[in-house]
Amino acid sequence: MAVQLDLWEHSLLAQAYAPLENRLRHGAELVAGSAQSRRAYDHCRAITRQHSRTFFIASSLMRAEHRRAIQALYAFCRVSDDIVDRNDGDRPADLRAWRQRSLSSHPGSDDLVALAWADTCARYHIPRQYAEQLLDGVAGDLEATSYATFADLSRYCYAVASTVGLMVMHIVGYTGKEAIPYAVKLGVALQMTNILRDVAEDWRNGRLYLPTEELAAYGLSEADIAAGCLDGHKFDDRWRAFMRFQIERTRQLYAEALPGVALLGSSSRFAIQAAAELYAAILDDIEAHDYDVFSRRARTNDSRKLRLLPGIWRRARAARPDLLESMEREHSNNE
Repeated sequence: MAVQLDLWEHSLLAQAYAPLENRLRHGAELVAGSAQSRRAYDHCRAITRQHSRTFFIASSLMRAEHRRAIQALYAFCRVSDDIVDRNDGDRPADLRAWRQRSLSSHPGSDDLVALAWADTCARYHIPRQYAEQLLDGVAGDLEATSYATFADLSRYCYAVASTVGLMVMHIVGYTGKEAIPYAVKLGVALQMTNILRDVAEDWRNGRLYLPTEELAAYGLSEADIAAGCLDGHKFDDRWRAFMRFQIERTRQLYAEALPGVALLGSSSRFAIQAAAELYAAILDDIEAHDYDVFSRRARTNDSRKLRLLPGIWRRARAARPDLLESMEREHSNNE
């Protein structure tokens, strides 16, 4: 059973499949258990714990070698984002320098994130092109400040989020190319959640990720966003209707993407399901506070995350095992 595709997804899938046809080689791995290796991965763990409780909790549900690699991936993404989010320095030059270091097979010994990331890429044969696509997307934040249509925005979501899911797949294992459309769709859902949560913060940083044509369809404009940011309670039923539409579409993306968890390595399905569902719960918090994303930042607190985990575990265990077994047999027969 193939995942249902919308028109905007076809161009994204072309980008997702291309790196599998022409993988660039990676360099040597760090010596497992060496002092340098431990220091690099411990640093990535600290970055993950500090900046993303959801990602840290989800990665903690994985076996140790996958957990280290996932946290190295998170740290690579975090450093990339932080460069463009700064308000000082020469951000384009700094991003170019980071691109060179992070894509190098042999980064300097003093760059702990780049070291752990290079080791992860080599160990799990992560196509370099996915990291390049992500860095291209991050670089777009230095120039693009708004998007007209959802199709336009989806290309950005693919670059900065779907690529992450595609790299995760190489770490945890997957049954075949059938898993790729699910990963692409899940990345768009996760990034849309991020965008809906951070409307005010992004506006203050000079960015508007909400599709301007969709805002106009609900009688809204950039001036309304600015007014909401200036007065956190200055929004009306137009905004509520707009946000209901955005949340409904994002939830549909999650619903269509999550069956793909069954196509991942069995030891990591719970962690991936948890990462997705815990992040999706941010949408519930936005609704619970009357779609106010101006005066507060929506979140899922730790106690609610813990309450959600048993149900997530049951759903991960029941994630379409019939489809998984069928595809594993087909994959085995083709080898």
